[in-house]
Amino acid sequence: MLYSKHVFICTNQRPEGSRVCCGESHGLALVAAFKKAIKDRGLQTEIRAQRTGCLEACEMGPSLVVYPEGVFYAHVQLSDVDEIVTEHLENNRVVSRLLMDYDKLKELKP
Repeated sequence: MLYSKHVFICTNQRPEGSRVCCGESHGLALVAAFKKAIKDRGLQTEIRAQRTGCLEACEMGPSLVVYPEGVFYAHVQLSDVDEIVTEHLENNRVVSRLLMDYDKLKELKP
């Protein structure tokens, strides 16, 4: 595998008045913050963060997923980036307070 961890951050945007989406809620700023935090810690050769299209978790956004674990995080704010990088990406500890609640997501989806 090329990277030990790969972070996909939703930056999807939809036309105004349609379904909510992560890109409206600082998706690109999250990508920039993750890339900076990873680079500042010298982890860019083993961990990659990048933007992605819709993760179909719009109502729980901004959302992201970390692979290879397949851990989805919900309602991620810029203030959460350092914690996710330290805990999950560096120390392999899931940030449980940000874990996506799949049952709640199913209730919220149109």
